[in-house]
Amino acid sequence: MFCGSYGLVRKLQRKNQFAAIDAHYVYPDGFAAILLGRRLRLPVVISARGTDMNLFPRFKLIRPMIRWTLRRVAGGIGVCTPLREAMVEMGLPLKHSTVIGNGIDLERFQPIERGEARRLLGLPAAATVLLAVGALIPRKGFHLLIPTFARIVKEKPNSYLYIIGEGNQRAELETLSKKLGVSDRVCLVGVQPNEELNKWYSSADVSCLVSSREGWPNVLLESLACGTPVVATTVWGVPEVITSPKLGVLVEQNLESITQGLNSALGQQWDRRALIEHARSRTWDVVAKELEHYFFSRLGPAGTGASPE
Repeated sequence: MFCGSYGLVRKLQRKNQFAAIDAHYVYPDGFAAILLGRRLRLPVVISARGTDMNLFPRFKLIRPMIRWTLRRVAGGIGVCTPLREAMVEMGLPLKHSTVIGNGIDLERFQPIERGEARRLLGLPAAATVLLAVGALIPRKGFHLLIPTFARIVKEKPNSYLYIIGEGNQRAELETLSKKLGVSDRVCLVGVQPNEELNKWYSSADVSCLVSSREGWPNVLLESLACGTPVVATTVWGVPEVITSPKLGVLVEQNLESITQGLNSALGQQWDRRALIEHARSRTWDVVAKELEHYFFSRLGPAGTGASPE
């Protein structure tokens, strides 16, 4: 990554004289960015976004490179507090670190009246609809969500679970749905265009995220921006998005807890307007202002590349 980008970065630096390198993902991107910064004598700010700090440090060959990287950055941003803490534990000075979560694109994620959203997607108008958006991989927890849904169907026969995403666990999840007798109620929709997701969120009674690991999952704000409450596992940055029981239900990653959380969510009357307003308080413009403030605090006057310390 460093070797492949060095020539272009050097050319851009001669042309534009940028003041710093902003790298997202501690490893491998951040590692390569530090090498670029050392060659070009530029400070580097690194953002941790998830797997780079909640999984990669477990690998013996990668861990030393992550530690080497974090000890050489001008600043480090975690998209949630646990990621920031993981960076500090690995060598990032606490005073150089901060937390800046992700934002929401309000032009793309706008609510649609539920009945209209279902009509547009061809979904049953009177059904109980659960939605989950994510790759079909083990850490997303669909192997737990589908058995949980099988329990829900016994109490609410006219229920459907739509899972949007693709991955190498598809065949396993299809087999699981058949085994539990809900293959006609669990729909693996596949990948959908991002600009179409607001229809899916708006059509659902509840959206679900039952992962074992996350950074700051975008799907939570996307769902709230469309007026749909969430049931989500209380991992990493999730509690920093779902800050109130008025926004959703936090659960542990096991069948009993997820079942209780879904039953609780489906049994409540949610204030859709409150959900939407919460999401709208964190636009990408808000995130940009937070980033700008942090860059100036760490890198000094614009264009100098000099740290204020």
